[in-house]
Amino acid sequence: MDYYLDVFKALSDKTRLRTFRLLCRFPLDMCVCEIVDGLEESQHKVSRHLKVLKYARLVQETKRGKWVYYGLAPTDDPFVQLLISGLANLDDTLFAADTRRLEKRLALRVNGQCVIGMEDTRCTVKKSRGTKN
Repeated sequence: MDYYLDVFKALSDKTRLRTFRLLCRFPLDMCVCEIVDGLEESQHKVSRHLKVLKYARLVQETKRGKWVYYGLAPTDDPFVQLLISGLANLDDTLFAADTRRLEKRLALRVNGQCVIGMEDTRCTVKKSRGTKN
């Protein structure tokens, strides 16, 4: 039962739900900077929330050179599989902006890999002060 409590706790936060939903909708490994641009959130905030999702065993990370990629953790649990399917198929009007931004960011990949990174201003979103999350 503790596993399911961890899953529900992990998804009870708006940023984590948005992050996990993107990973469900686009079932591939994504660089942190791609998720940052998809969500229009800071790298620190996204990384912190990814750590919670990883602790709940919903996502896994892999290091490729200087990049860290996150994707869905493999699971045989029918509940988690149903959850992934449900989130991937949610009405996109709630998450349309996230989806659009991530699609634009993923289109910049070369050979299926992120090549831009966080410091490139072509994609990295700068939020103005006072903007609520």
